[in-house]
Amino acid sequence: MSEERKTIYLCLAHMSEAGLEQKYVKEAFDTNWVVPMGPNVNAFEKDLEAFVNGRAALRQGPGAVPVEADGTNGNVASAGSATQLDGNVASTGSATQLDRKVVCLSAGTAAVHLALIGCGVKAGDEVLVQSYTFCASSHPITYLGAKPIFIGSEGETWNMDPVLLEKAIIDRKAKTGKYPKAIVPVALYGMPYHIDKILAIAEKYGIPVVEDAAEGMGSRFDGQVLGTFGKYGVLSFNGNKMITTSGGGALICRNAEDANEIMWYATQARDAYPYYQHTAIGYNYRMSNVCAGIGRGQMTVLDAHIAHHRHVQKLYEKLLADVPGVNIHKQPSDPRFDANFWLCAATLDPNVRIKGQESAYKEVIKTAVGGAAGVIHQVDSATTDCQPNANVEALRVFMLGKKIEARPTWKPMHKQPVYAGAPVYTNGIEEELFKVGFCLPAGPYVTDDDVRYIVDCIKDAIVK
Repeated sequence: MSEERKTIYLCLAHMSEAGLEQKYVKEAFDTNWVVPMGPNVNAFEKDLEAFVNGRAALRQGPGAVPVEADGTNGNVASAGSATQLDGNVASTGSATQLDRKVVCLSAGTAAVHLALIGCGVKAGDEVLVQSYTFCASSHPITYLGAKPIFIGSEGETWNMDPVLLEKAIIDRKAKTGKYPKAIVPVALYGMPYHIDKILAIAEKYGIPVVEDAAEGMGSRFDGQVLGTFGKYGVLSFNGNKMITTSGGGALICRNAEDANEIMWYATQARDAYPYYQHTAIGYNYRMSNVCAGIGRGQMTVLDAHIAHHRHVQKLYEKLLADVPGVNIHKQPSDPRFDANFWLCAATLDPNVRIKGQESAYKEVIKTAVGGAAGVIHQVDSATTDCQPNANVEALRVFMLGKKIEARPTWKPMHKQPVYAGAPVYTNGIEEELFKVGFCLPAGPYVTDDDVRYIVDCIKDAIVK
């Protein structure tokens, strides 16, 4: 490969080739709607509602939709039978019968925060949240003065273990005299969680579910889009997500009443007087009209992006099938699971030796690594008490030398120093996965040749 090879990033959403983003952004400036509201925001919300409710026809936008060996495009989930819910009670219905409302916000983190408020979470309450996730799933719990109760993962999806979830609910009730106020499962790397089991438990104990589908936009369970099952569903449009608004997020609500309440909190919670009067603490969380213009254009490539990610996953599965010790993470064989494969994750057996492994963790990192951005605090030690194995770190460094971003998986939240002492219900699966797991590039810029190059580099990294 040429020394001039581009850097292959994990996932970087790109603009649509139609230039619609520029058109809508220009409209925002031409009409002087450069504020956190406006026509683009309203239109983007309607586009999102059509998508999550199953009313949007699949758009074959810019970028070829890969065709699989069986002649299908690997993209279309069954829209016939889906689980439709009132509250947390499942009933059988068509995905096209959904009527969820969407509120566009400044970030996915803001969406988690407002969803918890919508569930009535207050200071001193407890919230059950998946431990194997990014910090945006749990930090908003602490914003409210509430307490995160971390739930471990099961090995099939790497997501919240329903058995541990129910164990935690029973134990917290015994210890505190009351049930936790919300349950937050996470679609890790776009993989659907066992939402049917989680909802059954939630209904049994009367606890609302906030689906963190920030990484799972377009992932489906039994034909229904993630984020539409629980009381609220969280989406993210960060620059590395399925589609981007440069930054931003959205909250899927069950009805117009809930959406209006969320929008009230997102716009400083003002009461109806000719002056500013507040009976609740509000937030400046509304999406800007400029960012929403980008989102409107991005919606035209969403289906193509999802199809591309699934195609890349299948190619990884094929090319890594005969590489001993490297195991690509696959979705369950249950046909109800339909992941978007936002990132393609894999594990590396501890006995696989990687070139440069003897130097792993020998130097303290001085700059941001992987997807980190902004200011980072310097540290004195190159190691912590919970980190990827030396061969996984060596693989990351080796791949970086080949201009490939291969990042560790999320460090479990209950192992983060900031959550020291927080209650956790685990079987240790997520801790073991963190030691052996890593992520591979899967974004819209990743070509088939890139995937072949990445796999060749992995093979080259392994000491024979």
